[in-house]
Amino acid sequence: MSLQRWLYDELRTAILSGRLPPGARLPSTRDLAARFDLSRGTVLGVFAQLDAEGYLAGAVGRGSFVAAELPDRRIDSGDRAAATSIKKRDGRSSVRESARKNPGESDPQRPVVALSRRGRLLARSAFQLSGRSIPARAFRASQPDLDAFPFDLWARIAAKRARRTQRDLLGDGEAQGYRPLREAIAAYVGMSRGIACSADHVVMLGSVQQAIDLAARLLLDPGDAAWIEDPGYVGARFVLEAAGARVVGVPVDPGGVDVEWARRHAPDARLAFVTAGRQAPLGPPLALERRLSLLEWARERGAVIIEDDYDSEYRFAGNPLAALKSLDDDGHVIYCGTFSKLLFPALRTAYAIVPERLVEPFVAALSLTARHVPLDQQSVLHEFIAEGHFGRHIRRMRVLYGERAEALTASVVQHLAGLLEMPPIIAGLDAPAFLPRGTDDNEVVRRAALEGIETRALSRHAVDRPAPAGLVLGFASVGVDDIASGVIALARALS
Repeated sequence: MSLQRWLYDELRTAILSGRLPPGARLPSTRDLAARFDLSRGTVLGVFAQLDAEGYLAGAVGRGSFVAAELPDRRIDSGDRAAATSIKKRDGRSSVRESARKNPGESDPQRPVVALSRRGRLLARSAFQLSGRSIPARAFRASQPDLDAFPFDLWARIAAKRARRTQRDLLGDGEAQGYRPLREAIAAYVGMSRGIACSADHVVMLGSVQQAIDLAARLLLDPGDAAWIEDPGYVGARFVLEAAGARVVGVPVDPGGVDVEWARRHAPDARLAFVTAGRQAPLGPPLALERRLSLLEWARERGAVIIEDDYDSEYRFAGNPLAALKSLDDDGHVIYCGTFSKLLFPALRTAYAIVPERLVEPFVAALSLTARHVPLDQQSVLHEFIAEGHFGRHIRRMRVLYGERAEALTASVVQHLAGLLEMPPIIAGLDAPAFLPRGTDDNEVVRRAALEGIETRALSRHAVDRPAPAGLVLGFASVGVDDIASGVIALARALS
């Protein structure tokens, strides 16, 4: 650091610790400069700064003194008494030196900064906080193939937008999101998911996680019940619990979440979170009769359903299923989609189709907590969609991921028969694979990591009851050759 900064820090610390008590006279600037081999201008600068900040008081012809009232007191009266006692024992000691003697001890007189109950819940993130390796390893779940994305095309669009940036993209813009992009999304979900909506119902967000968080804070009071699939999406569970909800894990079977079980055991719930298109993590879509029953319950109770349609655009047999939202005539479903899984994770752009009566509070809450997604990024995404690149990319990836799903199925049959059972893969970026009953899937994940395999235990998705022992195997982000070698490595871990 500079000499001026060093001297400033030393004098300020001496004042705040009590070694230079209020009213104490400081040496002259000439004496200090000579003692420490400094220029007098350096010392004058320090005194001027301390005087301006209220630590010193000067008198013409008398010198500089420590102010009687300091602008900030960083140690309490108990610490000052300790400092005085130390000073009497040894004039060379300091409060900082005494603290070094017992660095692990906390001061009983000083309150410790503590997290709130909600803070403690928020601090247990369901996500990896550090970056993950690129390229992806087999079998990383929930990630698209980054090598297959047309980044050169994306860069050209971004450069073109930058050259003709409009003034309306430099201001705050609408908190609800860039309107041309919202219009494009409304048209897309109407065509591909059967959802009748306009741009006025679309809210742009940073992630589906943000949509769940906003909905929970807007719609739930502490203690309110919320349904979630069991096993289910851990990120939703943690956010709902952090909002104070009483999370009720609802069993999942081949027909999806068991709505009748939920209506019997927690009929008073105010919110339900479902992955109707492809249940996360087990995979089955929600059966039609259960969709209708879920909507009937929401109408009867005035409840809201959050539908997370995270990757069901990638369906390998037939067209994607219509969304639960397409059956919602009374405005009880918040439909959520994300471009982070359809295009690339760093895009961090998602959207929610919000019932009309909830749009205004939803947007107000968004503006209060996060303002909005960057407008320039939204404008690039809009052009990517409007020029037809998005639709072509989805169609191309649907074929590519379908081939990889077939390769994974064939390799599992060949190398893991009797060790791992995997149902047919009909959609998505990953698939569940079941281990023999009684197997510790977390131990399998650990052993797989030693073989260079990245996977996730199904037990991590449990809510109120144990999940079946198994793994979540991502196949979309790795090539066919890597899938084959990954299955062989996984076989070594399991044997």
